[in-house]
Amino acid sequence: MTVLSGFLPIWAITAVGWAAGRFDVLGKQAQSVLGRFAFAFAMPALLFVTLSRAEVSDLVSPGVAVFAASVLVMLALGLVIGRWVFRRGPADRAIGAMAGAYVNSANLGIPVAVHVLGDASFVVAAAMFQTLFVTPLVLTLIDLDAGRGAAGRSRFLWLPLRNPIIAASAAGVTVSVLGLHLPEAVTAPAQMLGGAAVPAALFALGMSLDTRAARPGAAAVEDAAPAGRAERHVLVTLKTVVQPLVAYALARWVFGIKGDDLLAVVLCAGLPTAQNAFIFAAQYRLDTRLVRDAVVLTTFISMGSLSLITWLLA
Repeated sequence: MTVLSGFLPIWAITAVGWAAGRFDVLGKQAQSVLGRFAFAFAMPALLFVTLSRAEVSDLVSPGVAVFAASVLVMLALGLVIGRWVFRRGPADRAIGAMAGAYVNSANLGIPVAVHVLGDASFVVAAAMFQTLFVTPLVLTLIDLDAGRGAAGRSRFLWLPLRNPIIAASAAGVTVSVLGLHLPEAVTAPAQMLGGAAVPAALFALGMSLDTRAARPGAAAVEDAAPAGRAERHVLVTLKTVVQPLVAYALARWVFGIKGDDLLAVVLCAGLPTAQNAFIFAAQYRLDTRLVRDAVVLTTFISMGSLSLITWLLA
């Protein structure tokens, strides 16, 4: 029940979002607007507050190194498979690789870590790695696909200023490194706005589950998705099976990590796909159906797989 309790809020908010979309409570454009709100305002505020209070030095540890390696291995596999097997374009294969590697370390990982591990510090460090390194990498690949050649290089140079997720993360890390103590007049509004990030993202995800009406600009991409079912199966397998196995192999036989530290690494690597991938796909008008299904399926499967990991390694 400790693992299950971490999933209940996610499923509840997602279900309410689905009901709102199914019965058209908020209008046809609500899912798109809510997703943009989460991307442009709520998520940056949450990341700024979280990273400004975190210790960046926590990223340097063998366990975090193993987790980082597992994420990068899955990203590389996703990019290769997306190009050579499913013939995806650069932006779509980047978001697909993210769906197969990027773990839900915040709204799911932290509750699971608190209940199962008794300490959320490792998951926070994992979230910092993903925010500081993986997110900019994926968004850069997407942005470079949107503007190629000289225009693409120009977009890359200005990416930290144009992308609210990266800009807020960089600002939060800067505050942490400098040891600044921001006044409550600054942090209180950001914390209040950041509190809307997780429910807004989950609500938008739930609304997207109503597939009766395609979103503007996304229908052609989704309908043309090659071998969609097979690709979803591959991404879900990478995330729920391959990534925790890679993390276990590296931690156990390369770094010699044992006990609770081993459990923390594998459990974190086995977390399902974060809804950030869905928000990014919607923001950049990519194949949201593929990412949406990866989020939902990995979250459902991980209810059993995380329990199994805990039972085997605890």
